Amino acid sequence: MFHHVTVLLEEAVDGLNVKPDGIYVDCTLGGAGHSELIASRLGEAGRLIAFDQDESAIEHARERLAPYMDRVTLIRSNFRRLKERLLETGVPTHEGVPQVDGILFDLGVSSPQLDEAERGFGYRHDAPLDMRMDRASGLTAADIVNGWDEREIADILDRYGEERFARRIAKAIVEARKRRPIATTGELAELVKEAIPAAARRTGGHPARRSFQALRIAVNDELGAEEDALHQAVACLKPGGRVAVITFHSLEDRICKQIFAKYVQSCTCPPDFPMCVCGASSTLRLVNRKPIEPGAEEIAANPRARSAKLRIAEKLPPGP
Repeated sequence: MFHHVTVLLEEAVDGLNVKPDGIYVDCTLGGAGHSELIASRLGEAGRLIAFDQDESAIEHARERLAPYMDRVTLIRSNFRRLKERLLETGVPTHEGVPQVDGILFDLGVSSPQLDEAERGFGYRHDAPLDMRMDRASGLTAADIVNGWDEREIADILDRYGEERFARRIAKAIVEARKRRPIATTGELAELVKEAIPAAARRTGGHPARRSFQALRIAVNDELGAEEDALHQAVACLKPGGRVAVITFHSLEDRICKQIFAKYVQSCTCPPDFPMCVCGASSTLRLVNRKPIEPGAEEIAANPRARSAKLRIAEKLPPGP
């Protein structure tokens, strides 16, 4: 059963300012909560195009979105192929670039992927060490922990998990795999736990949380995909169209914030120039200066929402 509690549901869809005859893209279909609300606000001339690389999410969405399938297109693909796959759907284009009215990203891993032990995302169940969002892709978490060198493992634990004890954990992994390959999530979680000092284990949740997050991000190249897709999303918006991005940890949010800032910035001339000579103009305007966060009621109902942040930006008409 594919059950997922959608985070910031109303806030994100309201932020897209859905028009009944508009074209909207949900880049992260997941449990289809956002897609269902968007589709319900569309008229017969409206269209929703929804992406997910997980086949189980696509199959679940066919059932949940059944009343709206006359206006919905489901695409099994990583959203980093946004522009390419939108062109295949026949949406209007401008100078060869697809043009849509709104694009939504709900980043991170959906609850069913975390909760299904066999997917290998979690540290609470013993399962094959996998962590692929798209099970047809090649690299797994087992490949990393058993094949990458100690420095590479430490670097991803530090960069993607912000793990203080990255080097200790990497060393423990390399020593353990000399005896036999690390094959399951349970084995890895126990290794990480033993590598972290006892005093540090008593705070900050499960001691393996950051390491598992880092491996998941590396396996799926999540941050690279986010960066690629956000640049494409800005290009694919019509003037007046909006992009809404929900992030769940600081690395995702930082990328979104920096990319939005790049397109909000206008003049790039040195500050000591007496007048603008670059002719640059802003591409986006921020709809919300500060990120929107879940309220206490939503967090109480869904603790996984606690770290969520929503940023929304609108495409401006081209400058003179």
